[in-house]
Amino acid sequence: MTLTAPRHNPRHDSTAPAWHLLAPLWECGEAGVQQGLPHSQLAPPWQILMLGDGSPTRHLQLLTGEPTEVDVIDMSPVGNGDDGAPELVQVVPGPRLRRQVWLKTASGQRLAYATSWWEASHVDEYLQNRSIPIWRSLARLRTELYRDVQGLHYGHSPALEAAFGQPGPFWGRHYLFWHHGKPLTLIYEVFSPYLERYLGPVQRLEAD
Repeated sequence: MTLTAPRHNPRHDSTAPAWHLLAPLWECGEAGVQQGLPHSQLAPPWQILMLGDGSPTRHLQLLTGEPTEVDVIDMSPVGNGDDGAPELVQVVPGPRLRRQVWLKTASGQRLAYATSWWEASHVDEYLQNRSIPIWRSLARLRTELYRDVQGLHYGHSPALEAAFGQPGPFWGRHYLFWHHGKPLTLIYEVFSPYLERYLGPVQRLEAD
């Protein structure tokens, strides 16, 4: 499977939203996710993290040996617009609430960034404690979920370079959480290259 360079997307111009969207060098959709990437493009341990349907916060805890903590930096109503999110945000009923967090170790090392979009009227039902990881909140409720990875992103973000203290480009993904056959939330995640110390080299793509 070959990743193709994305066409111009108006989400990446001067009207970009107030969250950390990657300016992509490469992207792929659901077909690429299902097939997986050549190991020369993304190493197997990274593919397990990026393409698997398990909890990233749980994976990060297992990798680092430290509890994964959440630093909530934004909880904003965004109405019924797309907020510059992947198109699938439209399947999450509106009006929507956007939540932005850093995922970090208990000692303070930032490992990932995540933005999620929720139906505003139901967010308190699922995020009763907004300062803990989503998977932990939903596990407490015994909520049955399906994590449906829909796309991969590889690109730049000066804001994330500064926040991670690591040079880009970065790998990210977006996915839907399904609950009782209905979309619950859309999540967009970007991982820090710091994780190479646990997963080994990411074997990054090079732009043509």
